[in-house]
Amino acid sequence: MTTVLIVDDQPMQRFGFRMLLESQDDMTVVGEAGNGTEAVRAAGELHPDVVLMDIRMPGLDGIEATRRIVASGARTRVLIVTTFDLDEYAYNGLRAGASGFLIKDALPEELLSGIRAVAAGDAVVAPSLTRRLLDTYVQHLPEAGDGNGEGTAAPDQRLARLTEREREILTVIGQGWTNTEIATRLHLAESTVKTHVSRILAKTGARDRVQAVILAYDTRLVNPS
Repeated sequence: MTTVLIVDDQPMQRFGFRMLLESQDDMTVVGEAGNGTEAVRAAGELHPDVVLMDIRMPGLDGIEATRRIVASGARTRVLIVTTFDLDEYAYNGLRAGASGFLIKDALPEELLSGIRAVAAGDAVVAPSLTRRLLDTYVQHLPEAGDGNGEGTAAPDQRLARLTEREREILTVIGQGWTNTEIATRLHLAESTVKTHVSRILAKTGARDRVQAVILAYDTRLVNPS
């Protein structure tokens, strides 16, 4: 059973989410919050598997609430669900540690599958945002180079424990390949790919697939196009 905390400043929106989630046999709503401060407190008390987090709320907003929930070290994962299809929100939310970002006009089945994916340790980003999100993210990266104009980046210790195969898989994760695509293109069983992905996350300290994508860009395994 996946436990969910609903965070939104609109009571009718919370009601709609609750009705949808409680229609599922594998989900239960353990609480609601109307702002970020309440969300942080409720997450600490209820320890939900997933927080459905709005962004624009009075007082503490969803970005800062996400950052505080993630920083607490709890197993709770955050799925941001917002009305606003803005790159800045997606970028800041994922950098704060959210495991996914969806727009409120997503179909009910997309929201439900997103919750299940996040609860399972995977990640989800609205398709309309994925490419733009990466384009926005790489604009914030420093220029590659070691400071001497030689165009080589210093080795990153987060990659030191990865095998050659794991580094290869992290690279294609950064390029947006799914597990199925990795299995097909690299001639591996999908179960083997999942094992590699789990080991990559454990070795690098990445919380989930979104954070692994960010790592791939941070370490220049994937270069801005």
